[in-house]
Amino acid sequence: MKQLGLIVNPMAGIGGKVGLKGSDGDHIRSLALSLGARPEAPDKVIKALKLMKERNNEIQIITCPGAMGEDEARAAGYDPIVLDGISIGNTSAADTQAASAILRAKNVDLIMFAGGDGTARDVCSVIGTGTPVLGIPAGVKIHSGVYGASPYRAGEAAAMYLGGSGSMTLKDMEVMDIDEDAFREDRVSAKLYGYMTVPYERKLLQCAKAGSSMSERATIQSIASDIVSRMKEDEYYIIGPGSTTRGILEIQNLPATLLGVDVIRNGELVMQDANETDLIKLLEGDAKGRAHIIVTVIGGQGYVFGRGNQQLSARVIELVGKKNIDIVATEAKMIELDGKPLLVDTGDDRINQYLCGYKMVITSQNRTMVYKVSC
Repeated sequence: MKQLGLIVNPMAGIGGKVGLKGSDGDHIRSLALSLGARPEAPDKVIKALKLMKERNNEIQIITCPGAMGEDEARAAGYDPIVLDGISIGNTSAADTQAASAILRAKNVDLIMFAGGDGTARDVCSVIGTGTPVLGIPAGVKIHSGVYGASPYRAGEAAAMYLGGSGSMTLKDMEVMDIDEDAFREDRVSAKLYGYMTVPYERKLLQCAKAGSSMSERATIQSIASDIVSRMKEDEYYIIGPGSTTRGILEIQNLPATLLGVDVIRNGELVMQDANETDLIKLLEGDAKGRAHIIVTVIGGQGYVFGRGNQQLSARVIELVGKKNIDIVATEAKMIELDGKPLLVDTGDDRINQYLCGYKMVITSQNRTMVYKVSC
C-alpha cells in the first residue's frame, strides 16, 4: 500500500476575504480572526482527500495530529497514522518543517501539504527535491508551481500518481513567494526560493505566476478606455486586484489599490481596499441590483477568482450575478495560456459551477474573445 504524508496549515488563506493579502504571522492571523474570518483550509483538504479516496482507495495516510492533518483525514474517511513529536494548537512554520523532516525520514511515497506560498517555502526548506510533493491550494497568494489547480485536482493528481499512472512524470517546479509587508503596501517583490519535485500532469497542476511584459502594459490603457465607456450612471463597479484593472481607476485619475479591491460609482471612489464584509454590506444595501465586478486573469495560471482576490467571495459573486462580471486581459496574457481554460476556485462548489461555461474577455478597446471558464 502506498503511503501519503499529509501536512495541513489550518490557518492558510485566513487573511484573504478580510483583505489582509496574506496569512503569514501570528499578528495577521489574530487580526483576521478578529475581523470575522474563519479557517477554510480544512474544508479544502477534505475535498481533496475525499476525491483521492474515490479514485484510489489503497492509500495509507501518515499525518500530523489535530487540525494539521488528522482531523481532515478522518473527516474524509481515512484511519490515519498520526505522528508523534508535533505540537497541537497554534501551528507554526517550525511545526511544518518538523513534520516534513519526519515524513522524509519515513520515506513516504508522496507528501501532500495544504497552504500557500509560505507553506510551500517551509516544506521546500526541508524536502527540496528529495521526495515528491503536491500542494493543495489554500493560501491567499499562490505563485508557486507545486500546487494542484484546485483541491479536487490535487486529490486527483495524488490518486493518479500513487496508483502508478503511466501518464504522470516527475518534474521540478518553482517555489516562489513574495514579501507580504511589501504586498500590503501595493509593492510586489517576488523571489525564487527553490524547487520541489511534483507528479506532473498539465491539466491538474497550476503554473507558476507570470508577470506582465512592457508590451502587455501598452494595451492596458486601451482596455481601461473600453471599460469606462461601458460604465452606466449610478451603477457600482467593484474593481479586482491587478495591474490591468488598476488602469481603469488611473484613467479616471482615481487612486488605485494594486493588490486590493476598490469600488467606484459615477467616476468617484466609493471604497478603497474593501474586504468581503464591506462588499456584502454594500451589495445588500445601496448597490443592491446595480453592481458589477471587473477582474483580470493571473498570468500563466488563468485564475479569475480564488487567487489573490478572495474578497470577491462566493457570496459577493452571487449578489452581483454572473451576467454582471467582466473579465479583462491583454491578448498576450490569453495567448500565454496556450488553450488552457480560465479557472475559478471560490471554495463554494455551487458558485464554481455557476461561473463555468464560456465568457467574453475584453482584450483591448472594442476587441473581445470568447473563452472557456472551468473549475
